[in-house]
Amino acid sequence: MDTLYFEDLSVGYRFSTQSCLLTEAELIDFSRRFDPQPFHLDPEAARHSVFGGLVASGWHTAALTMRLMVTSGTRIAGGMVGLSGELSWPKPTRAGDELHAEAEVLDLTPTRRPERGVATLRIETRNQRSETVQLFTVKMLVPRRAAAAEGKS
Repeated sequence: MDTLYFEDLSVGYRFSTQSCLLTEAELIDFSRRFDPQPFHLDPEAARHSVFGGLVASGWHTAALTMRLMVTSGTRIAGGMVGLSGELSWPKPTRAGDELHAEAEVLDLTPTRRPERGVATLRIETRNQRSETVQLFTVKMLVPRRAAAAEGKS
């Protein structure tokens, strides 16, 4: 994976990640620790919920997406430093789903500081049926190549 700087990105640049399988045990463990609601923890209670079955916490989907972006997406210089974002979950993530992320650069904005810029990305997390389970539009701080060469990043 090449490391990309602000100058290396362009509007419309796309990349995708590898995939990962979400097991029921992982789903329940994450939920027990961070989002202990019945439709995340108890298959019987989940059957009687709006979801009709056990579902992952949206925060679990977000955490898996971040892991995929960092470990198998395009490597952004300085790491994936988020400034702000809008997050939605149009479909639930379920045990047995195999997730991957697809990203597109929507906008590039230089900042007043010459050593960095802001990239706006749309990241779609999809399951094995190509259903979008998470949409994330994020503004990220991205170092400029010249600043890195001068040791300012």
